[in-house]
Amino acid sequence: MKFKFNPAFYLILCAIVVSPIQASEELNVYSARKEAYIKPLLDQFAQIHNIKVNLVTSKADALIQRLIGEGKNTPADILITVDAGRLHRAQQAGLLKSIDVSRFSTAAPSQFQDPEGYWFGLSLRARTMVYHPQRVTAQQLSDYESLADAQWKKRICVRSSNNIYNQSLVASMIAHHGEQATQEWANHLVSNFARNPQGGDRDQIKAVAAGLCDVAIVNSYYLGGMLIGSAAEQAAANQVKLFWPNQRDRGAHMNISGIAVTKYAKNTDLAIQLIEYLYTDEAQAWYGDVNMEYPVRKGITTNPILLGWGDYKADNLALKQLGIHNAEAVKIMD
Repeated sequence: MKFKFNPAFYLILCAIVVSPIQASEELNVYSARKEAYIKPLLDQFAQIHNIKVNLVTSKADALIQRLIGEGKNTPADILITVDAGRLHRAQQAGLLKSIDVSRFSTAAPSQFQDPEGYWFGLSLRARTMVYHPQRVTAQQLSDYESLADAQWKKRICVRSSNNIYNQSLVASMIAHHGEQATQEWANHLVSNFARNPQGGDRDQIKAVAAGLCDVAIVNSYYLGGMLIGSAAEQAAANQVKLFWPNQRDRGAHMNISGIAVTKYAKNTDLAIQLIEYLYTDEAQAWYGDVNMEYPVRKGITTNPILLGWGDYKADNLALKQLGIHNAEAVKIMD
């Protein structure tokens, strides 16, 4: 049988070959959060919107360098990272896209969002103190400033100053007290170290439990994670108590995990929808239940461990200040 050319059929065939059926849209996410701490939320978002979410995880600073290297060719639509200082770095490097901040004005307090809409806080990370109740009473503790007092000579543990969490704490001190006063405080604080800074926040908690120091500066969620961790971690965590500093004045130092739309995002509308989803009750509760972080939105029921630490007063400093003063903070600590 001889084949007879059909122009209409040919056009249909070309359309199928050139424009394949798209079952769903795609969103590309770069995340400094561990996969277990973000992927379930992304999977839920993907299911709701019938899309595919591609997740790339890496260290926070490495992701910023990757975005710089990729430039306009980056596939990333979204950057999820920790600490306002890092979000500020990404913004200053020209890696982020400004979003109409009024769209999220009621989602979270303005201090936890960039005023120009370059980034948005998703969860709160409190930098607190832990102490050993057999060697320290809660009445002896008061604020970050008092850790420079002579009574704490060789009694304090903290991780290295090259860590962004400490840099942001010192940046907040600069914002409140100025460079000179913060430099003097840092000098006295260092003289009170029980050992040279080493390890992460969990190591500081373990050091207090082991009697290597009496007080440590840590992010609260590390203690929460240890309380539901291995038997050894639980044993150490149960020996210490958490203390909320600066409750009689400005409040405890707060930081965030945050999200931003990348400058060269190919799917901005979908990226904004993801931000909206991560502000929902369900997503906000996840941060407390799984990450042991505080929801950035108020009134969200969260993990019993966090509730057991009680209410606290948070510093209302705009977190953009942490990025603005980062370079000065690093210089002071060096």
